[in-house]
Amino acid sequence: MNRTEMLGRVRDHEKIWDLVIIGGGATGIGCALDAASRGFEVLLLEQSDFGKGTSSRSTKLVHGGVRYLAQGNVSLVRESLKERGLLFRNAPHLVEKQAFVVPVYSYWDKFFYGAGLKTYNILSGKYGFGKSEILSREETIKRLPNVRKENLSGGILYFDGRFDDARLLVNLAQTAAEQGAALLNYARVFALNRDRQGKIDGAAVSDEITGQIFLAKARIVVNAAGAFCDAVRKFSDKTATNIIAPSQGVHLVVDRRFLSSESALMVPKTNDERVLFAVPWHDHAIFGTTDTPLEKPELEPQALDREIEFILETAAGYLENPPRREDILSVFTGVRPLVRSENTATTTAALARDHTIEVDKSNLLTITGGKWTTYRRMAEDAVDQAIKTAGLPEKKCVTETLKIHGAAETAENQSEFGVYGADAAGLEKLVAENPALAEPLHPALPYRRAEIVWAVRNEMAETVEDVLARRTRALFLNAKAALAIAPAVAELMVEETSREFADRWIEEQLRHFSETARHFLAETAA
Repeated sequence: MNRTEMLGRVRDHEKIWDLVIIGGGATGIGCALDAASRGFEVLLLEQSDFGKGTSSRSTKLVHGGVRYLAQGNVSLVRESLKERGLLFRNAPHLVEKQAFVVPVYSYWDKFFYGAGLKTYNILSGKYGFGKSEILSREETIKRLPNVRKENLSGGILYFDGRFDDARLLVNLAQTAAEQGAALLNYARVFALNRDRQGKIDGAAVSDEITGQIFLAKARIVVNAAGAFCDAVRKFSDKTATNIIAPSQGVHLVVDRRFLSSESALMVPKTNDERVLFAVPWHDHAIFGTTDTPLEKPELEPQALDREIEFILETAAGYLENPPRREDILSVFTGVRPLVRSENTATTTAALARDHTIEVDKSNLLTITGGKWTTYRRMAEDAVDQAIKTAGLPEKKCVTETLKIHGAAETAENQSEFGVYGADAAGLEKLVAENPALAEPLHPALPYRRAEIVWAVRNEMAETVEDVLARRTRALFLNAKAALAIAPAVAELMVEETSREFADRWIEEQLRHFSETARHFLAETAA
């Protein structure tokens, strides 16, 4: 997947695209993959990098949504659990089964949460990840050695999925490209084009890398811009009322010693009516999340000091040795594209993650809402609707059984480049050809120089941030360590691309990355 080759696909495409998709997150790339695998001509446009927004900033869970079961949304939970099973089958190199423990401090809670999680397990049917169990006090402590033991009566064990969101997104983009889709990051849509009947028939695009402007004509334009979809809707209809109630969720990344076993912790009810997770991830632990309504979405949202304190205080109620402010290695914040309801003026925690499809009077199709786990089903529904709206040939969805790029069996996962799945062999070949590329980038991070070269050559990484935030997860794991290796990463990228004005490019990249990384430091919270 190479950007120059992608630009060539766009330039050489003389016909009208069947679908032009705006937005390079899970929903947009899911739509591109679905449509391309059905045989349609597809162009996807992303204003920044793939997954720059919400899709790289999740809680790293592929799950049905325990709290949606508590809300009574059984259909959403059942659908999500099926999609969880499909994703585990189609991307086994990135989706793993994860044991969760809910510590309980009264016999009533043991019965209540035990019954709820038993129902959760039953709803998964043939896509189940493992049976839920009621644990004794001793079994709970064995699975969560750091759990608060005072008044602990036991726990509930259940199973869900864990994944690397940005890495899966890159693999989905590669799969879409293999199916024939053209995908461009740093391609900003700034207007929509209309035919003589006033229907939307294309998008005006600014290539933020080359400075070129072009018009992408299409039979239908799909707005999959996530939290930013209202801005695109207003390109079609200036009077359109917002349908998104943006909400941000904050996560803290700390050393694995605070979650020393392989089990994750689930707090079933925080004081803002959410659940809180502590999840092992890339040999670290992620604690989250919060739910804070926003006036408008930001591409680089800022964690609030009170959100960080909320997570630390909630964790302290369940752990003997809880993380403190100075233990935080990174803070990351994502914006949820929640669909508005009458009650969103005061809270967004009660909003379910069902997706919404809207076709306006100019035939702009908007797909929004939903959650990472259900991206494939969302895409299927959106493409089905696009076919009807644009009068495209009827073609069935094939993504239920379509393996995602990198899908590999266990043997490949044992490689030190295991998250790359079948691509691990390519990275090992790079290292064999140039042993210097085996050198670790930082002692606190699990990444090697070969991964930088791979990201530039094969994964459309254009900036230092692309590499350190989304092709590797360095910025999400340890912000200060990521800042420390940024100069070396910039030098490697320049060597790989032989770009002009290299010194100026490196200087600009390091300045931009430093500004971005400030949002990931606990001491700079708003």
